[in-house]
Amino acid sequence: MSTKETCKGACLCGAVRVSATIKSRDIGACHCAMCRQWGGGGPMFAVECEEDVAFEGEDHVALFSSSEWAERGFCRACGTHLFYRLKEGGHYALPVGLLGDDIQWRFTDQIFIDRKPAFYDFSQDTRNLTEQQVFELFAGD
Repeated sequence: MSTKETCKGACLCGAVRVSATIKSRDIGACHCAMCRQWGGGGPMFAVECEEDVAFEGEDHVALFSSSEWAERGFCRACGTHLFYRLKEGGHYALPVGLLGDDIQWRFTDQIFIDRKPAFYDFSQDTRNLTEQQVFELFAGD
């Protein structure tokens, strides 16, 4: 279900501000090794966005090419994680914490569930996809 809702947020220091149209209030957790390393050991909790993602203070956005198909953005000044995005196709995943706590998010999905370490679990009933299932899903687009 698409809400076409626009959310706003900022990095810790305020140098970068974002405005994004979210696909829904559903959030997912990515347990891939790269997201867990980027986030300090836990998964990345993200909300998927339409192509309508705009940044103010873009000169403070640093990019890291994390694979052949994706890159991650963060604030040069404070290090806040700003996005994971596909290099082609306009798909953005924004860390849900970037957009604030005033939205009633729903935790609905977990990806790379077969890469999740044993030291944490979540009690919510979610749709769970393995690494192979994720790649098959994106290959179908």
